Amino acid sequence: MPMTRRPDPRPSAPPTRREAVEAALSRLAPRVPEFEAEAIVDRALASTGLRGAAPETAAWLGLVSYARHVFTEYDSLLAEGYDQDSARHFVLDDLNAVLAEWGVRRRIGEDEEASGGASA
Repeated sequence: MPMTRRPDPRPSAPPTRREAVEAALSRLAPRVPEFEAEAIVDRALASTGLRGAAPETAAWLGLVSYARHVFTEYDSLLAEGYDQDSARHFVLDDLNAVLAEWGVRRRIGEDEEASGGASA
């Protein structure tokens, strides 16, 4: 007769903040490359504005901020003198393309403020 496993009676430790943000990111962007995921989580955890945010919020805002700065011309546009709203407008399609590639279902719209507490 096969043995049945009893549930472990010891309570499991709650996930760390990093683990919670990593889990949220994997749900939001299931195809994000591992290297990029680490950088996104690092960005979310380093942001003072996201310290008290729910893991899902921190993961989302870290994801959008990272993709905007690394995979679009956003920083170049700012350096050329464009204001944040204009620069965001011009990179919107590129940003949404990156998010789609990573399996993100949500899209950033013209009227959506996607930076929140994350760095511009």
